[in-house]
Amino acid sequence: MIFIKKAIFFKAETKNWLLFKKNSIKSSTYYRYNYLINKYILSFFKNKSIYYFLKYDFNMYIEYLLSILSAKTTKDILSIFKSILKYIERKYDIDYKLDLISCPKNEQNEIKILKDDEKRKLEKYCLESNNLKNIGIVICLNTGLRLGEICALTWKDIDFDENCIIINKTIQRIYKGKNSTSVQLDTPKTKKSVRKIPISKKILYPLRTFKEDNNYCGDEFVLTGSKEKYIEPRTYQRLFKRCLKICNIQDYNFHILRHTFATNCIKIGMDAKSLSELLGHANVNITLNRYVHSSYSTKKKYLDKL
Repeated sequence: MIFIKKAIFFKAETKNWLLFKKNSIKSSTYYRYNYLINKYILSFFKNKSIYYFLKYDFNMYIEYLLSILSAKTTKDILSIFKSILKYIERKYDIDYKLDLISCPKNEQNEIKILKDDEKRKLEKYCLESNNLKNIGIVICLNTGLRLGEICALTWKDIDFDENCIIINKTIQRIYKGKNSTSVQLDTPKTKKSVRKIPISKKILYPLRTFKEDNNYCGDEFVLTGSKEKYIEPRTYQRLFKRCLKICNIQDYNFHILRHTFATNCIKIGMDAKSLSELLGHANVNITLNRYVHSSYSTKKKYLDKL
């Protein structure tokens, strides 16, 4: 008697995996997984059986992804893909030999930061403008807040008794399928992203003055002064670029404010653990790999002491 394997399709099991993961991940993560799966995984492996992967050369798929995407995005997609395949392995007691999948290394691009004169010029313009939206840029330059975190910040998150900023939410636009997106107010990126950041003297006075002059009760968004109206990240990114243009500073991504803050903290001697907590990184290794790189002059200074 000849036994024929029942056709079990990869697409169906991928949908089952998504349902399996749904209750254990944030809704924004779920929609991101759904987007990447439909655009880059299911579109490539159309109508394939789960047994198709038993003899599949995964390097072909990796090379395809690298030809159209960055190494980081490729790694993100491969992480999801491998998780789906592991789910299928356990469910149907098969072995895809996933240890043979070789993930690409992330490109180590040099981190761009604002030069000292650019930072001074931008801070001076934003502070003198007496505009809440511009003040938000100064906050980010001196706290390292992410774009979504500054957009979600409310006045009750700024504690003037302890002189600290409490980060406990973020705003982001998420893809929901079929060219549909929505803006969502959610908890931060990771558990470590929920944090307290001391307020430096540079921004303490203007923040306190804004709150007292406008009699904000606490529920208003810092960037708008309104309880109902917020600024979504894409809009605030555009506003930031307009400020750069006014200050005659070259075009940068908003994230340069966070990079500038972190790099300056390292320059003045802050330890990596403290900086990691301020930035809300999941672990200190992220901070070390991204920001803690000694300069040639620093290395030379130590070698000269030998």
